[in-house]
Order: sequence, then structure tokens, then C-alpha cells
Amino acid sequence: MKTLDLPNGYYELPKGKLANIVTCLEMKAAPQRTLTPFPSDLRLKRFGAGDVAAHRHLFRAVGRDIMWFSRLVMKDDDLAAILANPAIESYVLMRGGEALGMLELNFADMPNCELAFYGLIPEAIGSGLGRILIDESIRRAWEKPISRYWVHTCNFDSPQALPFYMRSGFVPYARMVEVHDDPRILGKMDMDASAQIPLIR
Repeated sequence: MKTLDLPNGYYELPKGKLANIVTCLEMKAAPQRTLTPFPSDLRLKRFGAGDVAAHRHLFRAVGRDIMWFSRLVMKDDDLAAILANPAIESYVLMRGGEALGMLELNFADMPNCELAFYGLIPEAIGSGLGRILIDESIRRAWEKPISRYWVHTCNFDSPQALPFYMRSGFVPYARMVEVHDDPRILGKMDMDASAQIPLIR
């Protein structure tokens, strides 16, 4: 990771690039508050190596309007290896036969656990499922012998994401700038995805 040391000011990006402010947050002990119970009508179904297409379909549904692109530009074999890794728990949140959201816990860097992906499909936002899912993630993370649970969010995410993580017990500790190609121009996302981020060719 590079350390940015630039004078204050504005810097023009090349055409086709996006810049994103990322905030990293961590939790160094299990929260003392009572976690929301996980309802009996919900379940977390784990993805496996053969679920690349299903994983990408849900990834698109959850991340279309918040510029999730990493799993869309990744090679199939690389994604399959992630989904097959026993240290990476990637789940779909199900109610009956309906996929409502996704959760991924990465224990590959023990004693740290990363909340790698967490989100709901747009139709499920505001239903209370967000609190249920984040609390279940906290419960599962701290069931393992970890000493730190961390996550990062960014300004492409919902404005409610950062305060929600903080209310959940995460504490901000670092800020980064991410520069990357616009995945819409690369053909990896629909051209009308994340419409709040202007498309500049």
C-alpha cells in the first residue's frame, strides 16, 4: 500500500478513472451490547467453488448502486479459489428461496477477521435485516479466536454505512484514497449503474 503525501489542492484524474475515499474501522473486542437474535425464517447459505455465477449475480444485485466491482473484474478461477477457501466464509442471506443479501468473513489473516462483504439487495434495505445481518456477522466473527474484527467502507457506499458501522461497535482508524478504472467503461457493470457517480469518458 502506498502512502499519499501530496500538497493540499485539487488533482485531475485521467479520463475513465474514479477516486474513492475509504474509511477503515476496527473492533478489538466483542461488543458488550445484546446482539439481535437471528430469526428462524432466515438462513445463511455458504457459497462454494461451484457457485461463481450465483455469487456474481448476487454481488451485482447488492452492489449495483454502490460501485461494487472487484468480483466482477476478477477471473473465474480466482473467485472460485476464494469461495473454496476454508478460511473465507462467503454466504448468501436467504428467506425461503429468496436471496436477500450477502456476507463474507475473511479469517485468512488470523487473529484478524475482515468483514469483506456485507450488504442487502435494494428491496431489503430498511427492513431491519441490516441490523440482523451485521449482528450475526459479529457473533460469528467473535466465535473464532480473533483479536480484531475490521471493515472498510467508502464514499461510494450509502451515506448511512459509516455511522451504522460505528453504532455497531466499529471504530475508525485510517483513511485511504483508492483510484481505479471505472468498471462501467470496462463493460463490467451496466452503464446506468451507480448513477450518482457521473460517467466521464
